[in-house]
Amino acid sequence: MGKIIQLDEALSNKIAAGEVVERPASVVKELVENAIDANSTIIEIELVEAGLGSIRIVDNGDGILADDIEAAFKRHATSKIKDENDLFRIRTLGFRGEAMPSIASVSRFEMKSSTGEGVGTRILLEGGMVKELEASSSRKGTDILVSDLFYNTPARLKYMKTIHTELGNITDVANRLALSHPDVSIRLTHNEKRILHTNGNGDVRQVLAAIYGANIAKKMIPVQASSLDFKLTGYIVMPEITRASRNYISTMINGRFIKNYALVKAILDGYHTLLPIGRFPIALLNIEMDPILVDVNVHPSKMEVRLSKEQELYSLVSETIKSSFKRMSLIPSGYTQTAKSEQVKSEQTTLELDHVMENGKRVLEEAKKEASLLKDTLIREKQEQKSNVDHFNLDPIKEIIYSNEQQQMEDVYVPVLQDDESKNFESAEKYTTYTVEQEEEIEAKEPDSRIPPMYPIGQMHGTYIFAQNEKGLYIIDQHAAQERIKYEYFKEKVGRVENELQDMLVPITLEFSTDQCIRIDEYRHELEKVGVYLEEFGYNAYIVRSHPQWFPKGIEQEILEEMIEQLLSMKKVDIKKLREEAAIMMSCKASIKANRHLRNDEIQALLDELRRTTDPFTCPHGRPIIISYSIYEMEKMFKRIM
Repeated sequence: MGKIIQLDEALSNKIAAGEVVERPASVVKELVENAIDANSTIIEIELVEAGLGSIRIVDNGDGILADDIEAAFKRHATSKIKDENDLFRIRTLGFRGEAMPSIASVSRFEMKSSTGEGVGTRILLEGGMVKELEASSSRKGTDILVSDLFYNTPARLKYMKTIHTELGNITDVANRLALSHPDVSIRLTHNEKRILHTNGNGDVRQVLAAIYGANIAKKMIPVQASSLDFKLTGYIVMPEITRASRNYISTMINGRFIKNYALVKAILDGYHTLLPIGRFPIALLNIEMDPILVDVNVHPSKMEVRLSKEQELYSLVSETIKSSFKRMSLIPSGYTQTAKSEQVKSEQTTLELDHVMENGKRVLEEAKKEASLLKDTLIREKQEQKSNVDHFNLDPIKEIIYSNEQQQMEDVYVPVLQDDESKNFESAEKYTTYTVEQEEEIEAKEPDSRIPPMYPIGQMHGTYIFAQNEKGLYIIDQHAAQERIKYEYFKEKVGRVENELQDMLVPITLEFSTDQCIRIDEYRHELEKVGVYLEEFGYNAYIVRSHPQWFPKGIEQEILEEMIEQLLSMKKVDIKKLREEAAIMMSCKASIKANRHLRNDEIQALLDELRRTTDPFTCPHGRPIIISYSIYEMEKMFKRIM
């Protein structure tokens, strides 16, 4: 008798479940995606003990015909593809036909479904085997209850994490599905406590507010771009707000949440030096493309995809983000948040519906008060500032000014409060954007520099510079400021090193191990492109006789050694990255340090040089250079206005 046998269907489904159903969050993802594919507009997710007790998904979608109920639990049974050609143009979230039988094989699975015409059908399965099949209510849509997950696969149940961890995973899935489908109202409850509620009106900004909180949503700016193959839309947070992991970066392709390293890297490249090392932004990007350019049939979870024209998409994403920040003033405010703002914590990832109505009413009352105070403050300012008053609509019902400096019009967005007719107050905050014509008009009025002229007041601890102008007070980190100045200087110079060499009176000798020398010899040409010219000098040693004239004086050997170390640490040599790292390293070493006292003329020269830089807001490592306090904020802190 042969050794090869055909596995029975129950065992095949359990094996498939190992790929599709990793944890309770996987069940939620698969079933909610099915509900979205069924044209649902409202989806309720009810959890008990983070899904380990039970998961209930209720939708108002198309429902399943009675004749199809049993077929839906057979492997690879699907209504979404018919033949091989359909695999290349997949527009639905699900298509494999594995989710339902896989989930049912490792749980007790009850489903009621109806198309709204005639009676519906109820089916109950245990371990993938049908136990009951009968007529049910005729409410249009589908109601699924998954209980005792992994009851018959104890090995998998053993590896479940704590309830908090599993709930966090489910919440993350629900958040991303809500972001990718703002036209669907997604409501998540855990142990009868509401965690997430989106209203499904199609406004992504209101979903962002529901997930990350209103304060974070106000700091997010819209981005959009298009090319022959791609259409890009989304929101990115201001650089002043960062997180410790990449988990807050959400990327979607044709409405499907996906994980793609290249896209995340493109977003980070767009922020460039605006982020501190080890910190990451909050971002949401949705890319629309021809389905033939993306292969979603890579993994059973359908989260990993392969992209055609990935490099073109990478460039589009990074350049779009860079250009969005180029039009903005990125000076953060040092103003301490009021008690009102602290009540809506920027770190929260969920917004409970019960508190939303209270917050909305409080915001409305505070808006009236702040708008009135703002108007009084503007009237009392100097004559040369009075022209700025015309830029504001001080009707407190229609507009609230949240920008760091109320006189500045560089801000791309203005939060607007909706009228009281809104039935869902959790989505009461809207955003308006300037038209292209308005942006061009603003840019035409702005000077070449992205920061205003500042006049030195003094210095604190030989580290921080205080400056002022008619708009308020500025505090500048002198080391970070000169780092930015030097970085842009070295970045330009490091790209053209061959014609500016200087011979040294005493050559520098560098020694390395044998394996390092092999790698150095292989990439010696790349080192010459960044100004390092090596000659062999005995066994495992090199001599340097000249270097570019713009090398920082007195630390030439240290710089040469570090540049070579950077090359050796690269898995794949990237000359662009090597130049970038060299410029950052030299700018740091060549800049003035803390506890260095400067004269007023030196401070003024530093401020003037900073204004001439391209990105005067952060040092090359992403730390802020300058923070501001507007006159309005200062007067509020000192209770000159209440």
